[in-house]
Amino acid sequence: MRTLEELKELVACGKGEIACDWKLANVQLVNVYSREIYPTDIYIKGKRIVSIEPGVHLEAKQVKDCGNLYAIPGMIDSHMHFESTMLSPEALADVVVPKGTTTMMADLMEIANVAGEAGLKEMLKSLERMPCRMLIEVSSRVPTAPGLETTGAVLGAAEVDALLGWKESVSLGEMDSSKILLSREDEYLEKICSALNRGKPANGHAIGRLGQELNIYASSGISDDHECVTEEEMVQRLRVGMKVFIREGSTERNVEGLVRAVVEHGLDTENLMFCTDDKHIGDIRREGHINYNVNKSIALGLDPVEAIRMATIHAAKHFRMEEEIGSITPGRMADIILAKDIRDIQPEEVWFEGKPAAVGGAMLEETKVRVYPDWIKDTVKLKTPVTAGSFAVPAGRHGGGAAAPVRVIRLVKDQIINEEDRAELPVKDGFVLADPSQDVAKLSVVERYGKNGNVGTGFVRGFHLEKGAMAYSMSHDHHNIVTAGVDDGDMAAAVNEVARLRGGLAVVCGGKVLASMELPIGGLMSEEGPREVEERLDGLNRAAASLGCDTPAPFMALSFISLPTVPELGLTDMGLVDVLEHKLIPVVLE
Repeated sequence: MRTLEELKELVACGKGEIACDWKLANVQLVNVYSREIYPTDIYIKGKRIVSIEPGVHLEAKQVKDCGNLYAIPGMIDSHMHFESTMLSPEALADVVVPKGTTTMMADLMEIANVAGEAGLKEMLKSLERMPCRMLIEVSSRVPTAPGLETTGAVLGAAEVDALLGWKESVSLGEMDSSKILLSREDEYLEKICSALNRGKPANGHAIGRLGQELNIYASSGISDDHECVTEEEMVQRLRVGMKVFIREGSTERNVEGLVRAVVEHGLDTENLMFCTDDKHIGDIRREGHINYNVNKSIALGLDPVEAIRMATIHAAKHFRMEEEIGSITPGRMADIILAKDIRDIQPEEVWFEGKPAAVGGAMLEETKVRVYPDWIKDTVKLKTPVTAGSFAVPAGRHGGGAAAPVRVIRLVKDQIINEEDRAELPVKDGFVLADPSQDVAKLSVVERYGKNGNVGTGFVRGFHLEKGAMAYSMSHDHHNIVTAGVDDGDMAAAVNEVARLRGGLAVVCGGKVLASMELPIGGLMSEEGPREVEERLDGLNRAAASLGCDTPAPFMALSFISLPTVPELGLTDMGLVDVLEHKLIPVVLE
């Protein structure tokens, strides 16, 4: 919110009547409005920019000679779920700010599905402490698949309308297409109306939808989509007036294919922007955050200024915030990256709201993780004991034979989409077994809210597990405990370890826990700092590799493989889901 006093000071500084706080001298300004790069000085008062006019000389209390560094607007992540990083909001800030991200548009559907409105309010307490801006895309899917999963909370139309009134909210969070095309319940259209009537966009989740289905979806008021994998999907969304968030996460690698198509066909970038959606801390440290999307796009042949515009002003305009963020222009927030190279942006300094926040790839001050209340660290409760027998899959009429035909969820490399596969799996004592020789493991989801003790079990191909099991208390979007393994006893041990930790990750082999990490905040996030989480996740990844798993981000893949809104199949505590038809289907074929 702007104040009269703030505006009076900006005007007085520009007229030379009072001193500015800072002068960033000798920069090469990347102007995302005029698409120019030119030498100038930047004057700052408080949180905002006073002037960028070349040749103007204003008084400033502090002067920094930037030595001809490029001055680039702070970057914007258009859609992300911070819980997927396993970090608290405070710890995440210490990782992304040095990479140049100063604003994150966060859909908090993960903590919302676990703890509802109370969980969202708890996260807001953390946002106030962060040296970056986190704004809320109000979760539209709590639960994501009603009637097909058990969650910890429900947010109906009235609750969502109230949340959209919060000053921190910028949009309605991603609405998956089945809510419009299949269920057609008033509740979901009411949520879209609430956003649009408040002048806020309604974020989409249109994976796999093309043609008339996409037209119907867009006609409901959906504003954008971050699930594009192919050029055809991107172009069709642009044709119907939807914006496209080009995503690059840990398991959702879409920049290569989509930006290459933009470059090869000379597509207009005006309605394109970037997001990470879900990215683990190690990948952020090694690759970067939104600056990685920008740098990779430039390497693919996109003009540097256009790539920067996609990461800044395009996103600001889409969220109706261009008067505040997205550019280095007078009156806007002084969120600034100083970098040597316009084609490979590695920030020398990052400024947030008129103050230096990070220098040389590190924060000037560490953001301390606050003490979270006990109630939000007590969300993992097993109603019934989990044993090897919990994961038994009856072979049905194939029980007397040597094998049974089953549906299998097959991982797709570098994507969160999956494909329905088939396999003939061995049968013993009337139950279907996993078969490592065919790269088929069991996949199970265990209800963790203490409500019903449900266990849904199917099969998955693509982890290449030869032994043991993995488990994780983040399984989108219901966030029950998901486990994959080739030994039922090890699966039970992994789930019980996660429950003992009050949420977390575990790798088990031969009944022995090889590695584990607690995630007590909602069963999703750690109370530790980014370095500790990264080191422990690396250890878990090594433990998973010792089981034969060669997936680049095994736990991110595990968290998504059960998602009942990403084609073709999903798995919940209630069973196997046909995603596009939004219904439960049998694992064992007749």
